[in-house]
Amino acid sequence: MVDGVVASGFATGTAAPAVDPAYRCGIDSVEIVRIERLLRESDRAALLRFFTERELADAGEGPGRAASLAARFAAKEACVKLFPPEAARVQIEPSDFSVVRDDFGAPRVLLGPRAEALVGRHRLGPIALSMTHDRTAAKAVAITQPVALEVPAAGRFLYRCVPLRRRVILDNLRRVYGATLDAAAIERLAQAHYAHLWRLAGEFLRFRWLSTARKLALVRVENVDAFADAYHRGKGVLLLTGHFGNWEVATVAGIASFPHMRGRFHFVRRAVKPDWLDGLVTRRFQRAGFGVFKKRGSLDAMLAALAQGDAIVFPFDQHASPPDGIAVDFFGTPAWTFKSLAVIALATGAPVLPATSWREPDGTHVLRFEAPIPAVEHAQTTEAIRLTTRAYNAALERFVLRRPEQWYWVHRRWKHAVARRRKRPAAAS
Repeated sequence: MVDGVVASGFATGTAAPAVDPAYRCGIDSVEIVRIERLLRESDRAALLRFFTERELADAGEGPGRAASLAARFAAKEACVKLFPPEAARVQIEPSDFSVVRDDFGAPRVLLGPRAEALVGRHRLGPIALSMTHDRTAAKAVAITQPVALEVPAAGRFLYRCVPLRRRVILDNLRRVYGATLDAAAIERLAQAHYAHLWRLAGEFLRFRWLSTARKLALVRVENVDAFADAYHRGKGVLLLTGHFGNWEVATVAGIASFPHMRGRFHFVRRAVKPDWLDGLVTRRFQRAGFGVFKKRGSLDAMLAALAQGDAIVFPFDQHASPPDGIAVDFFGTPAWTFKSLAVIALATGAPVLPATSWREPDGTHVLRFEAPIPAVEHAQTTEAIRLTTRAYNAALERFVLRRPEQWYWVHRRWKHAVARRRKRPAAAS
């Protein structure tokens, strides 16, 4: 293998190529004879340490198999070299990437969870690959660059002139991006978030006057099969989500795509201030066919709903003080997180299905279901709850990093919490 080159820090003794310094470039070469030896001496389990099932299948069984796999491994190594500090700390490895072919036969990178998180924190776009090989070696080049973020004028204006919770927003952004983005990039993310909040307010007012047909036309639902498969397990469905995009428009209009489930979706929500706004939001959910459960005191009702096969939507990205919450890592820092979802999932076996929403540039909205997150079994119940809750937070992290300007950064997500003492009964006189 050969050393790679990264635009932000070129290998010692290597002349910088004439490319935009914003680009990152990784290069690698693999001797085909090494892969031939690996194939000859390794069983299937050993091969799966280096390649995915799909990569092994795509390489075929013919005489060109070793060269094909060598090119794929060179590409994975080239992707690792896009991140020199993280690679040196073994925070990213070739197994975090896989290489597939698109409909035109061009190579495409699929990111594992660690790679997706790293790409998101550096705000990088898709990784482009080029692979080739001759009789003795395979070579690959991986190139990426930062995502271009357009900030509308409304966002810049609100950031400067109406800075509501600006310090909270910036502190939260620094907690997530402080190690990978400079101050200017973080400020642009904050401005883009203010622009999102501006659009959110306008959509909230406009949505109530739209017809049902128009509401449905505004929302596209993706990966419906994931929801259908979870529903047909017969244990009810727990939907894990957060304040992404316009969560109200996406969920209310998107769930209307399932008319047979009307009255069988329930939304767990915390009351908001002022009371008139809370009442308005609650009535809107109820008119759309949602039941509403309060965050506290609704456990028995939730269990009854699951027992009859209903779906319960859990917004999971808000602070939860003890005893309702437990401290679990969220972007590398402990954050008090609701434990009720893990408790219910472990007790009932109901599948937990992540769901996220976002606004497209044309103003339409997307509601997407993801594959279920299995509960983490452990001999100690407390540890099972903690590990399962951490898995849920990891799913939310992936959603935030995909479209950070559309998450609700105004929450004090990492707020300090002090356990409340239980009141002791008064002593008898």
